[in-house]
Amino acid sequence: MTDLIETPFGYSDGDVDTNRSGAVTLNELADQRYSRRTLLRGSSAIVAATMGGSLLAACDSSNDFNNDAAPTVSAGAVGTTASGRTVTLAGTASDDKGVGSVAWTQTSGPSVTLTGANTNTATFLAPVVSTATTLTFQFAAADNGGKTAVSTTTVTINPPALGFTAVAKNKLDVVTVPTGYTVGVINRTGDPIAASVPAYKNDGTDTNFAQRIGDHGDALYWYGLNADGTARDATSSTRGLLVQNHENINQQYLHVNGATSVNGARPEGEAQKEIDCHGVSVTEASEGTGRVWSVKQDSAYNRRITPATPMVFNGPARGSDLLKTVFSPTGVAGRGTINNCANGTTPWGTAITCEENWAGYFRRSGDTANRSAKEVTALSRYGVTSSTGNYGWSTVTPADSTNTLFRRWDARAGTGTATDDFRNEPNQFGWIVEIDPYAPTAAPRKRTALGRLGHEGCWPGAFVVGRKPAWYMGDDSRREYIYKFVSATAWVAADASASDRLAIGDKYLDNGTLYVARFNADGTGSWLPLVFGQNGIDANNATYAFANQADVLVNARLAADVLGATPMDRPEWTAVNPVTGEIYVTLTNNNAAGRPLTGTDAANPRHYNDPYGTAKTAQYGNPNGHIIRMKEANTEATTFTWDIYAFGAGADLDKANINLSSLDDSNDFSSPDGMAFARTTHAGGQVNPLMWLQTDDGAYTDVTNCMMLAAQPGTVGDGGARTITNTGSTGATATQATRIGAAPGTNLRRFLVGPVECEITGVDSTPDGRTLFVGIQHPGENGTPAAPSSKWPDSQAGGTVAATVRPRSAVVVITKNDGGVVGL
Repeated sequence: MTDLIETPFGYSDGDVDTNRSGAVTLNELADQRYSRRTLLRGSSAIVAATMGGSLLAACDSSNDFNNDAAPTVSAGAVGTTASGRTVTLAGTASDDKGVGSVAWTQTSGPSVTLTGANTNTATFLAPVVSTATTLTFQFAAADNGGKTAVSTTTVTINPPALGFTAVAKNKLDVVTVPTGYTVGVINRTGDPIAASVPAYKNDGTDTNFAQRIGDHGDALYWYGLNADGTARDATSSTRGLLVQNHENINQQYLHVNGATSVNGARPEGEAQKEIDCHGVSVTEASEGTGRVWSVKQDSAYNRRITPATPMVFNGPARGSDLLKTVFSPTGVAGRGTINNCANGTTPWGTAITCEENWAGYFRRSGDTANRSAKEVTALSRYGVTSSTGNYGWSTVTPADSTNTLFRRWDARAGTGTATDDFRNEPNQFGWIVEIDPYAPTAAPRKRTALGRLGHEGCWPGAFVVGRKPAWYMGDDSRREYIYKFVSATAWVAADASASDRLAIGDKYLDNGTLYVARFNADGTGSWLPLVFGQNGIDANNATYAFANQADVLVNARLAADVLGATPMDRPEWTAVNPVTGEIYVTLTNNNAAGRPLTGTDAANPRHYNDPYGTAKTAQYGNPNGHIIRMKEANTEATTFTWDIYAFGAGADLDKANINLSSLDDSNDFSSPDGMAFARTTHAGGQVNPLMWLQTDDGAYTDVTNCMMLAAQPGTVGDGGARTITNTGSTGATATQATRIGAAPGTNLRRFLVGPVECEITGVDSTPDGRTLFVGIQHPGENGTPAAPSSKWPDSQAGGTVAATVRPRSAVVVITKNDGGVVGL
């Protein structure tokens, strides 16, 4: 037995379809002698019929009819493999009269589907097992004279395990994957997703990004469609909807010669293009001949959700004075979503997108005289302080004077009230947004019960009937916090198949309790409730006088400050192990100001230097980041235990105090960001689930482009306590106790390296695990229109690429050549 390429055979009765000799077939013999089958327990009907009433012999046995020799057959060698891999059964049969037909049958072990069962070579996907399990197969052959023989082989299946050789670090301008895998590309920035939209020229002249794929593709998730594309089918692995965030832009490549301005004002057309490149896309994708994937340009499901798309607010802050603007005088209506980074999902089939670094898009300075001290405190805490705003959109003078899509980015307060201007427009962003990908006209809903943050990730825990579900969230900024939302409503299994999906979101996401995490030095922790009137979150608070629960949720960071939550090293994506329920959070990095030598703690324990480049430029703080994990009794729990699963570090760094996970050249990494566990619908998400880990790195790009690793983590507490010695820029030292997980070793290895100057972000698979989608963001982000620093994705195909070809973000589609589960 060897792991070979799966061959698609299209016959339901292969021996009849392929045998043209005129001799009796195995199936005909089975029909004639089926009554004798009981003599051969465990054998198939075919084998029983061909063996007649004689005793079943050992491997390579035969029957002798009319003193003529039966075929010589062999079922091949005994084999061993692991769950999720493609297995090939290679039999041989020969006879002096010629072999008329052959057949494979399974006689013991967990049932599998054999492809090519009526040929010498049959394949199957190794089933999921939790311990070593033996499967037995018989290979039978009949010659043209009706003589038969049978041989037996066994295959031992081990639990799922990583099954590829680690990819080497590199700085190539392609997506590098292990041997045995194929990379395709879909959903490139600018690709049209509506009928009649012209192909993308990629020269800066293109327009209408409201009907094209946006820029900076980020988190993504697959939502299946049935075969004819008319309805949701969560089990489909060949046709579905890909929902992807579009976080930001490579501004220079969107325009002919880069962005321009006239007397400090941006041209309307340029600004409109940049705005529309943000948001979310929904596209219908399907697998075609040869496992080649494509996007249906004119699908009725295709949709761009931009910063101008109508939305509604739901939950406790709906209608709050803090959300009212001249556009939304009731505080109920919203427009669009921006800086969408990580994501989440729901079992009822909706997508969750997270608004991350939205604060910098707003112009806001010099208006203190028109603001209360409380307003200024809140705006400063969220970083709404810019004098121009990202890309200067508020400077546009639109051709239509009633168009407020540019003016909205000017959050300066005038002398009137909040409904006269856009002073509260920043409060309309920073939310969790729920989208129904199957309902392209349904307005997305901003779920205010989950708080207003620099949201990065909103991943659910287990859904258990009768128990309240929870979602786990990071706040992506240095020294921000980790949050959890627990619904007020216990889970009802029937809601997973409801047709009004956003109404189910109302049920579970509009009421509940928002918590923030505090980590204790002893490896325990607490979830602290952000509830008005409790623990100092009230009108008497000296820093910020909270008015009500809506105020708490709009200013969740200030409420978390009051509770004494633990400031973390930039919390980003969250993921939940589907078997253990443990929660993982990537802590991407911190600098010396955010994590000084004397400011470490058990959950953020390192301060060190990782010199960058040939100049050995100092990088003090925690430039490489780490991944923390938590274990709860259940989703409703208010306490947890924790440790640090892995510490980012170069393989060359000190293993005693910096490279605490003992990483080597096969698995060292820096700045962990994107992260997701495999789906439970295939072998990669069961027993010991596979976790994908992606990097958004600055500290280690002198060595390698950003990467994605695959891991099979252990559990909280599999390591132990450790005290390390940190060293500052002056040579001063300080010790810090922490909790370290077991070194990951070969259960963590590099699966992919991206092109030049990219970030790897966003990952999901089809339900069968045989197709993996990965986001490649901002390749060549430091180049210019005249001299792009990357040519990806054009460079992926190899060959000569024009020097002026502009790079584009895109989604890569990765398949395993033998048809097995990706990563195993």
